[in-house]
Amino acid sequence: MRFSATLLLALLTVAATAQQKYTISGFVRDSASGESIIGATVTLAGSGRSVTSNQYGYYSLTTDSGAHVLAASHVSYFSLLQPISVAGNLQLNLLLQSKSAAMSEVVVYSRRRDANVKNAQMGQINLSMAQIRNIPAFLGEVDILKTIQLLPGVRNAGEGNAGFYVRGGGPDQNLILLDDAVVYNTGHLFGFFSIFNSDAIKNTSLIKGGMPAQYGGRLSSVLDVAMKDGNNQKFTGEGGIGLIASRLSLQGPLVKNKSSFMISARRTYIDVLTKPLVAKDANGAGSGYYFYDINAKVNYRFSQKDRLYLSGYFGRDVFRFVSKKRSFEADIPWGNATATLRWNHVFGPRLFSNATLVYNDYHFRFGANQNNFEVGLSSGIRDGNLKVDFDWYPSGTHRFKFGGQSTYHKFVPNQVSGRQDSTVFSPSNAELKYALENALYFQDDWDVNSRFKINYGLRWSQFTQLGPYKKFLRDADQNKLDSTSYGRFEPVQSYFGFEPRVTARYQLDSVSSVKASVSRNLQYIHLVSNAGTTLPTDLWVPSTYRVEPQVSWQYAAGYFRNFSDNQYETSVEVYYKDMKNQIEFEEGYQPNVGDPEEHFVFGKGWSYGAEFLVNKVRGRLTGWVGYTLSWTWRQFPDINGGERYPAKYDRRHDLSVVATWELNPRWKVGGVFVYGTGNATTLPERFYIVDGVLTQEYSKVNQYRLKPYHRMDLSATYTPQPKKVRRFTSSWVFSIYNVYSRLNPYFVYFDQTGDPRNGTLQVQAKQVSLFPIIPAVTWNFKF
Repeated sequence: MRFSATLLLALLTVAATAQQKYTISGFVRDSASGESIIGATVTLAGSGRSVTSNQYGYYSLTTDSGAHVLAASHVSYFSLLQPISVAGNLQLNLLLQSKSAAMSEVVVYSRRRDANVKNAQMGQINLSMAQIRNIPAFLGEVDILKTIQLLPGVRNAGEGNAGFYVRGGGPDQNLILLDDAVVYNTGHLFGFFSIFNSDAIKNTSLIKGGMPAQYGGRLSSVLDVAMKDGNNQKFTGEGGIGLIASRLSLQGPLVKNKSSFMISARRTYIDVLTKPLVAKDANGAGSGYYFYDINAKVNYRFSQKDRLYLSGYFGRDVFRFVSKKRSFEADIPWGNATATLRWNHVFGPRLFSNATLVYNDYHFRFGANQNNFEVGLSSGIRDGNLKVDFDWYPSGTHRFKFGGQSTYHKFVPNQVSGRQDSTVFSPSNAELKYALENALYFQDDWDVNSRFKINYGLRWSQFTQLGPYKKFLRDADQNKLDSTSYGRFEPVQSYFGFEPRVTARYQLDSVSSVKASVSRNLQYIHLVSNAGTTLPTDLWVPSTYRVEPQVSWQYAAGYFRNFSDNQYETSVEVYYKDMKNQIEFEEGYQPNVGDPEEHFVFGKGWSYGAEFLVNKVRGRLTGWVGYTLSWTWRQFPDINGGERYPAKYDRRHDLSVVATWELNPRWKVGGVFVYGTGNATTLPERFYIVDGVLTQEYSKVNQYRLKPYHRMDLSATYTPQPKKVRRFTSSWVFSIYNVYSRLNPYFVYFDQTGDPRNGTLQVQAKQVSLFPIIPAVTWNFKF
């Protein structure tokens, strides 16, 4: 009896030990540079359990004790199989070896090969810098934003422009992050180039549907851009010399395996090249334009549990115009500055945290003087942000993320000032606006079973306009009757709301799945554009007692299928988006010294469409074909007589064909073809002569279409293959923008000739096009 009891106790002890759960955790890193690898898949072979490394390369898996094989994979790296014996919690860093660029497999997306089918997230695309560099670039400048415009559901803002619109949303409805810092202006050269220097970027992720709860403050999409950490093993450099700009990036260890740095700079030099060619007494001598930007980052690993990152960006556009004949000078500088301090801490094998402190500033200024008269115009926005995020891995089927953030905004409206001799003009609109934006969120990535996966979350956001501020009581004619003053940090108006987010995937078989998502988003700050000006004077304004937050609901569903061992990815997605409290300037508005809010009108918008994608991700020939069929509408009681009208970025048909072909280790060629329905526009329909002056009567808003837009670009990259391995390598990139020199319409204007008094007046519509065929060559190097 005593023996039986002892045997039973021993068996129970063994069973309990066999069922004991332990956690394997650590970081996935590049074996050569020490860079953290985002989106690597870590799997327990044979168990079906897997996890994706987070933004800092961290992973955590819970399993039974015993012998296992841990597999780590990423399409940019060779897979790693690591036998392990689990008898307790195990900390294990995984080092992956990068694939050679000369291999036949060309990297397109930095994620697992079956992610198209197995991930629950809809509308998310992670782009590798390798593929972005292979796509023909405008004037030879590799551009992340122009690559994104080639994806279904994303359209460009115009010829050569780096702005983009996602599923019917406006340009301000995209949350653009650079190392967690919000970027308010993404363009150089009035938007023709983006601010992102490709040499400084590690990873780019676009989410255009089913935004996770960790992101907020915008209605349409998230573009999350991560800068390189810096090589902590050896000193390296890379750069390039092009037709209009040159760039140089340096990175290396400060303390090997513990600390590293990265610095990258870029500048155009057309102003420098043309200056010696312009005579000092010429009318335009002293005029010029250039832009520059600097990315920098440093990090230090204090221990396996703590790591500190400090990164920053500073960029400026400087445009100067001089007319000596008219004694006129104008200076227009604008740009962004950001700084991000981040602290990673591992509390335990299942809990990872990151605390972030961010400062960002966007400022625009216009200054002009003629003789003794000076005038100035400035606007901008400045933020301070603090946020904390946690990744919690309680079990093999749940992965929680939760946290909160607080942002203090300072808004600078259009401030106009002037001086005539000793008389100084100080406007009444110099009042600044302040606001505090807070948010809390949680989300869970839940593997319900082998077929069904769901990502659900909830975000609570709150926005308060703060003093100092003066609120005016007005009559029906907007005359000021009385006022109420608010002191510093005193609440003026508050808004809050809940934002539920759900995406789900049901796997039909090993190669196909269906997905669906629904999300509610609130947006408290707004970019209000004025079509009547050609300067980058669009205003960022907060929600106030007169301006309510924008609200959207987006619904999406799709079918996803892979072919030929995941070599081809295909998808069909449909969506509907409803948007409330949209903002525009009133009809006929021109900038003035009053508060811009007095000229806002409010309405609603909606968009719907279908997106089709065929994507070849491996082999010597890679690329994709994307097609979007969509409708985007706006309706404002005070615009277009209250009738609905197509938004200016409404595009019925949008087609992109992208291909890259590796001919041999030396030569690689790429091509892009795009076609899109012409932009919606408002044109004059009738002309009258009133008191000898030609007067125009315009059509309804956006009633007409410009000609369709289409263009083909080609590129060829030549990489010499020396017989001996050298530390210094280089390549040549030859590109042709707009191969068949299509004159795409930028805008249409009406030119008049003759005299109405003698009946010889003629009015003729003329088209303005920007770019014909443009060849370019760039020399890139590494050491």
